[in-house]
Amino acid sequence: MATYLVTGANRGIGLEFCRQLTERGETAIAVCRQTSEALDSLGIQVERGIDITSDQSVGDLAARLKDTPIDVLINNAGIWRKNTLPQLNFDTIREQFEVNALGALRVTMALLPHLGAGAKIAIMTSRMGSIEDNTSGNAYGYRMSKVALSMAGKSLSIDLKPRQIAVAILHPGMVSTDMTDHSGIPPQEAVQGLLARIDQLNLENSGTFWHAKGEVLPW
Repeated sequence: MATYLVTGANRGIGLEFCRQLTERGETAIAVCRQTSEALDSLGIQVERGIDITSDQSVGDLAARLKDTPIDVLINNAGIWRKNTLPQLNFDTIREQFEVNALGALRVTMALLPHLGAGAKIAIMTSRMGSIEDNTSGNAYGYRMSKVALSMAGKSLSIDLKPRQIAVAILHPGMVSTDMTDHSGIPPQEAVQGLLARIDQLNLENSGTFWHAKGEVLPW
């Protein structure tokens, strides 16, 4: 049995991660700003009130965990804000960078003392952050923040390899959640694939940009 910490765990993909991990006998620690009835019903450890854009809040999370070892850190928290030409909103573009890219890096850095040799980090990015795959434009803040997140994941995979910590950069597919107005595949299907990718992660394939189904995606 391993210990997994999941950010953005109160709904959508994060909630489903916690549900499936619990069902297979793992220990799941759920991290969120506000919990939900569905999350509370799982009966797992919930660390609420955590804002991943705040150094102080993320530091508080690390302090709450004390000396708890984490086997797998799943950086799942993320937001989508619509940004199209010519109605760009630079405030929401910055917000997406703060949450989607810097938030995940901030959490990872704060929790590194909890990650020992053999630990894994999963970065939940998006195919919309693939430069080569971008054929439709728009979504400026989301696309740009996910490119930055993927780059952070790639650098982490290199810098953490000497510490024997592997990093997966993952695209879940188009998943039916509040973020997507419930268009796409069920979260259950997406998380099954994502967990399969995390299970197969090792130091040799660390830094790979995977689709949940197993396809290696272009940068």
